[in-house]
Amino acid sequence: MTRAHVLPDVLQAGLTTVICGSAPGKASARQGAYYAHPGNRFWRSLFEAGFTDRQLSPEEYPSLPDFGVGLTDLAKHEFGNDDELSAAAYDVEGLAKRVCAVKPKLLAFNGKRPASAFFGVRTIDYGEARGFEGVRVFVLPATSGRATRFFNISYWLHVGALHAALYTAVQAHPPNERPHE
Repeated sequence: MTRAHVLPDVLQAGLTTVICGSAPGKASARQGAYYAHPGNRFWRSLFEAGFTDRQLSPEEYPSLPDFGVGLTDLAKHEFGNDDELSAAAYDVEGLAKRVCAVKPKLLAFNGKRPASAFFGVRTIDYGEARGFEGVRVFVLPATSGRATRFFNISYWLHVGALHAALYTAVQAHPPNERPHE
C-alpha cells in the first residue's frame, strides 16, 4: 500500500540512536503510530534494553527524542509486510541523507531486511555491521510478531547498553557546555 509519508520521521540533531524499520505495518499505518500492532515487541524491547525508563505505548512515539532515540523507516511511502512492498519501496539514498543530517552515534536496524537493503547485500548477520559516515551500525532481530522464531533480546540489550552509556555521557556534558580541549 502506498501513501505520502505513512509515518513522520522522529529525527533531530543530538539523538544518540536512530532505529530504522523496514516499513510501517498495517496496524501502524491505520493508527498513525510506530509499531502499533499488539504482537510487536518493539516497545517492550526498547524498555527492557534500557532505551527508555518505562514501557511507552505506540502513541507516545513522538516523545522518543526525550530518551535520545529517533525513528524512521527505509520505506517512507508504503506500508505492510515486507513481502507486500513494491521493489521500489526502499529509499536507501533518503535514509542515508536523513542519517547524515542528524548524525546519531548509533543506527540500529529493526530486522535484517532493511539492513541488507541499505548495504546492498543479500544476507547480513545480527550484531554490529560496518559503520556509515562515522555512525556505528547494528542489525537487531525484528520485533514483528511475524519474526518470533528469530527474535533474541540479547542483541537489543547490547545496543541498549551502548545507547545508555553514550546518552548518559552526552547528558553529563551537552555540546554547548563541554570544556574546550
